[in-house]
Amino acid sequence: MHTLFAHIIGEAVKVREQQVAAVLALLDEGATIPFIARYRKEKTGSLDEVQIAAIQTQYTKLQELAKRKETIYARLAELKIKNEELNRRIDECWDATELEDIYLPYKPHRKTRADIAIEKGLLPLAEQILQQRPMALPKDEEALQGARDIIAQRIAEDEKSRNAVRREFSYTALLTTKAVKAKCDTPEAQNYKDYFDFKCPLKHIRSHQLLAIRRAESEGYIRVDISPDTEKALDKLANLWLRASNDTAYQVELAMEDGYKRLLKPAIETEFAALSKEKADKEAIRVFADNLRQLLLGAPLGQKRVLALDPGFRTGCKTVVLNEQGDMLLHDVIFLHNLQSTKRLQELIEQFRIEAIAIGNGTASRETEQMAREAISQVRPASELRPQIFVVSEAGASVYSASKIAREEFPDEDVTVRGAVSIGRRLIDPLAELVKIEPKSIGVGQYQHDVDQTELRESLQQTVESVVNYVGVDVNTASKHLLTYISGLGPTLAQSIVDYRAANGAFSSRKELLKVPKLGAKTFEQAAGFLRLKGKNPLDNSAVHPESYAIVERMAKDQGCSVADLIANKELRDKIDLNRYVTAEVGLPTLTDIMNELAQPGRDPRGETEEFAFDPSVHTIDDLQAGMVLPGIVTNISAFGAFVDVGVHKDGLVHISEMADRRVTNPQEVVKLHQHVKVRVVDVDRVRGRIQLSLKGIKN
Repeated sequence: MHTLFAHIIGEAVKVREQQVAAVLALLDEGATIPFIARYRKEKTGSLDEVQIAAIQTQYTKLQELAKRKETIYARLAELKIKNEELNRRIDECWDATELEDIYLPYKPHRKTRADIAIEKGLLPLAEQILQQRPMALPKDEEALQGARDIIAQRIAEDEKSRNAVRREFSYTALLTTKAVKAKCDTPEAQNYKDYFDFKCPLKHIRSHQLLAIRRAESEGYIRVDISPDTEKALDKLANLWLRASNDTAYQVELAMEDGYKRLLKPAIETEFAALSKEKADKEAIRVFADNLRQLLLGAPLGQKRVLALDPGFRTGCKTVVLNEQGDMLLHDVIFLHNLQSTKRLQELIEQFRIEAIAIGNGTASRETEQMAREAISQVRPASELRPQIFVVSEAGASVYSASKIAREEFPDEDVTVRGAVSIGRRLIDPLAELVKIEPKSIGVGQYQHDVDQTELRESLQQTVESVVNYVGVDVNTASKHLLTYISGLGPTLAQSIVDYRAANGAFSSRKELLKVPKLGAKTFEQAAGFLRLKGKNPLDNSAVHPESYAIVERMAKDQGCSVADLIANKELRDKIDLNRYVTAEVGLPTLTDIMNELAQPGRDPRGETEEFAFDPSVHTIDDLQAGMVLPGIVTNISAFGAFVDVGVHKDGLVHISEMADRRVTNPQEVVKLHQHVKVRVVDVDRVRGRIQLSLKGIKN
């Protein structure tokens, strides 16, 4: 079966059959996608994570299809149907739609008009009419109607008929919407005003439009129809079913039109509605996953002493002080527009020698930032303390604050204190903090509650795993939540590592991981390369896998130096001829990766965080005027553009048509999440609270 699957998948994902076979074998052995992509390049022909994930997805679908076939065979056995041609077609079919078409005539269903007509003995009449030969038709209209019902169902269940109508849907299907008058005048309905009377060819509709339409439909504001060109669809069916021009052919034509309108068109419409929704879901999930990846790869400030502020007007700003490891040293509440509050901030900065201030980007963020800058300006010059100020996304902080994880970390503190801690820790290390939150709650997608939740969860989970393993984690400091995402581990082994560390102290080498209960050789193989530690062996703090240590040691020996010398001395590394170390198992891809890692062992790929300041003259939407050029932060990216915070408590939209002086098909070609940009104000709708921005003609 693997050989067959490898061939089918290879054609679907456009890679060689041998590469697919290698990936399937590794997946069946329990290898993870990050491990295969990073450490098994020779076997897969250097396939990347995206390609390997696509192979895994196709593999899962084929396995599900194989199970579906078993169900179909069981049903046919119940019906005592023995048909070699039918069995052959089922065996050879690996397309879900085609398989269901083959099975449709035998599929259990509620009693139909055709079934009732057959029970009345009208099947022979229907068969005669279908031959379309001249004959004396019965005078009994009820009998003729029954015969037509049988013919209509046969046409509707016929594979060629269904495929003909599908093709017409593909070419000419038009999606139209109409407002439900009884509900369209409500304030909530105005969110869907653009779709009260909407038409678009189904093949051209954008994913965000379709998801908005489906949400409006589910909430009862609009009705939706998907229809092809009816005349063309009927012409296609006529070419298949009409073979004469007489009274019997006319009966077939009547049955055909009825079968199309009553059975075939609704069935294919449902099918295309599902397919278009699936396509829209995939696009929305892709955008969400891309945004999440960028968010998780946000540059960490690193181990600094941080003062974190969760802004608030009425209840004050929740304030916490964190040490270099993110441990809370103190919490307080500071109120805006209060001289004593500014003085208190100044005291905290001086007392704890604060190196950075993290401010949540929610309500009162700008006012809190202004207070922090005033406090910094009053810090005694002799102290030389001038902490940088960073505005940090609060997305998902409230979810974390009320979570079991937060209660375990801070059992004696309320949700407001936990939220402020999360804001501060996001500045120190965004990845370590954000993995504690369910990905879809982080708020960097569109219509996340409308898409397929299983696919969304799997995609976002895969994204988090990819990022965590790409960055790597320090096994001696990582939380169990971060360790959970390491290749091959999971929650149970992550907890075992934390428990072992608590009982025995810091790990001194990667090899010591094998002493962790239930962490066997296979898990060690999958996880070790992504876990870092500072020990006697410098390779333990690199992405070089322990299985390759011997190769590096041989390189060092050949150069007459130690492994540490090889890492420190570029001239020694430049002398190495990689071809000398190629074996049947280890090729140039792995050797090249090793050399790149020796050049920068343990390097954090996330870059450095940058300070940012909004325009001090702009605080509310009323301060905005068309033509202004302002600094902003990209807060979200969708298929139709990017949202930018310019400091007025309401994000503005840079539509995809305003992203560059050229045509842009994907906003992520131009901007990245949390990128600092300059934008021009195009229009401000103060009534609806909408801000239109542009990147055209601006250097960023």
